[in-house]
Amino acid sequence: MIDLHKMVSHNDAPRSITKQDYRTKVSSFFSDWFVFVGGTLVALLVLLALWSFISPNPSFSTIIISKSNTLDFNLNQDSQEAASFYDDPDLNYSIEKPIKNWDEKRNKWLKLHPTFNPGIKERILVVSGSQSTPCKNPIGDHLLLRFFKNKVDYCRIHGYDIFYNNVLLQPKMFFFWAKMPAVKAAMVAHPEAEWIWWVDSDAAFTDMDFKLPLDKYKDHNFVVYGWPKLIYEKKSWTGLNAGVFLIRNCQWSMDLIETWAKMGPQSTEYDKWGQTLQSTFKDKNFPQSDDQSGLSYLLLKEKDKWGDKIYLESEYYFQGYWVDIIGQLDNITDKYLGIEKKMPSLRRRHAEKVSERYGKLWEEYLIKDKWRRPFITHFTGCEPCSGDHNPIYSWETCYNAMQKTLNFADNQVLRNYGFVHKDLLDSSSVSPLSFDFPSNSLV
Repeated sequence: MIDLHKMVSHNDAPRSITKQDYRTKVSSFFSDWFVFVGGTLVALLVLLALWSFISPNPSFSTIIISKSNTLDFNLNQDSQEAASFYDDPDLNYSIEKPIKNWDEKRNKWLKLHPTFNPGIKERILVVSGSQSTPCKNPIGDHLLLRFFKNKVDYCRIHGYDIFYNNVLLQPKMFFFWAKMPAVKAAMVAHPEAEWIWWVDSDAAFTDMDFKLPLDKYKDHNFVVYGWPKLIYEKKSWTGLNAGVFLIRNCQWSMDLIETWAKMGPQSTEYDKWGQTLQSTFKDKNFPQSDDQSGLSYLLLKEKDKWGDKIYLESEYYFQGYWVDIIGQLDNITDKYLGIEKKMPSLRRRHAEKVSERYGKLWEEYLIKDKWRRPFITHFTGCEPCSGDHNPIYSWETCYNAMQKTLNFADNQVLRNYGFVHKDLLDSSSVSPLSFDFPSNSLV
């Protein structure tokens, strides 16, 4: 930040004039006039210098721009003369028709829109979705709204765009297969995004501070929660969970989606793939081809083609099974509050826009103790929209766990607005926070 007070001293201009030698034979009238004009000119120069820094539209050819302004996108720039891939009548957003030379096409578009280039390697588009019709479960739409709000909160805090789709872009690709047409279309619609981050509708962000360690994935194009031993040695279809994944916006990813989608219900080989996957993974107890075992199959059988670019993440909860997480939430809350009581810098009130700074401050304490909030909690088997939950647990168990988890996440957001849910099972009530909470006060 430029300190204007250091650039111009309020007393410099008058002092430089009053030190002049006015011992002259010219009349005092002209002497005073020249002093007045000289002072006025200096004052105008000072004002012009200041104006060049604070005017939003200065006319000078050289201006100083803050770092943040250099990252502003020009949303009105789209050349009518220079053609891009959008002008190609053969380009198709649908899952049926492959896109080739995508890297070249995307790079050309970026050259035509240079304001999107700064920071592109970290730019993420979050994609999620649900069905187009009302939920069968009477409270299903309410739950989906809360899950969506959770994603919007996380994206707002970290400056990510989000696309929520609630139509089948390929009518035959239903259930878990519906994500693939949406992801491909998002890649084409958002060439400015380096990563597309699919998050299932029944998955919630439960650590609002944590950001994906993108440097860790710089040599990979696809990140999914999984364990190599379960896939390559145990040959288990549960060796990964495809409900949350990060995919790079590139030709390799286009090819992966094309190959992966061929196992889906729109394919004439759908039944055949169901048989192949069930015979490959002995613990798969249903005959239909599904996205999760399909991806596992590609890793197992075509490792040389896909394996080097797919990162199986298990060092943190890239997504975690809710049953493993729900019992830890109260203890995690207590641990965070215990650290905040000792560290004034962590509990300091601040604007939501600068939340990432405080997230970085937390890292020192979380890394030292080797624990943190679960990043994403996935309610696999609960089916909030249909209510057709896995029979190994009751709907009441699912509902209470979803409510508690969503309020756990919501508390991290509401603190910046001065409130929290005192009871994680009570979604409708909040309590105001006292100043310097939680140093010497309770909610």
